Amino acid sequence: QVQLVESGGGSVQAGGSLRLSCAVSEYTSGGNCIGWFRQAPGKEREGVASIYTISATPFYADSVKGRFTLSQDSAANTFYLQMDSLKPEETSMYYCAAVRPYVSSRACSRRDRLDFEYWGQGTQVTVSS
Repeated sequence: QVQLVESGGGSVQAGGSLRLSCAVSEYTSGGNCIGWFRQAPGKEREGVASIYTISATPFYADSVKGRFTLSQDSAANTFYLQMDSLKPEETSMYYCAAVRPYVSSRACSRRDRLDFEYWGQGTQVTVSS
């Protein structure tokens, strides 16, 4: 059973930074794409970034490109989302998710169309103006 645990959320002022972590267990043998999503109350879920773990290739939504960085520590099965220049409208619950079985790099880049089977419990990010 794949388990994902997010951490690192908190409260920051606009322009500040946070680094989210996603620890994944029992995954490396069965999948190769990790996604980060966010959802604010009353709003649709939005795919923020994803990473094709075989090549550690990240993909980003246009709204976060240049400000967010997704990376992986393969030895620790942990994925990091570094978020810089945060904006108040990015206040949301942030989730990481894993998909099985193996998918292509192109499919991983299209995270909003991919069926992520496993989800973490989420971590809250609050950005104040």
